[in-house]
Amino acid sequence: MKAIWNNTILAESDETVVVENNHYFPSESIKKEYFKASETHTTCPWKGVASYYSIEVDGKTNPDAAWYYPEVSELAKGIKGRVAFWKGVEITE
Repeated sequence: MKAIWNNTILAESDETVVVENNHYFPSESIKKEYFKASETHTTCPWKGVASYYSIEVDGKTNPDAAWYYPEVSELAKGIKGRVAFWKGVEITE
């Protein structure tokens, strides 16, 4: 699977985990040069508190377009150390 935004591959892995229709990529599969930590946090009742990254490619920014769970609940342990995308980031095979 590939995560693509602004014609750039942000992450690529054959080992994504799908939860609630979102592909969670292993953190080592993301191209860190495009990711900037965000101050945004949200809470999922069963997964825990999510942290976000903004994506920056070729001078364009997609705020809070990727998220991850630094600490996951027991129910969500399958996505520990993984990153998911939204806000126009295309997930393709």
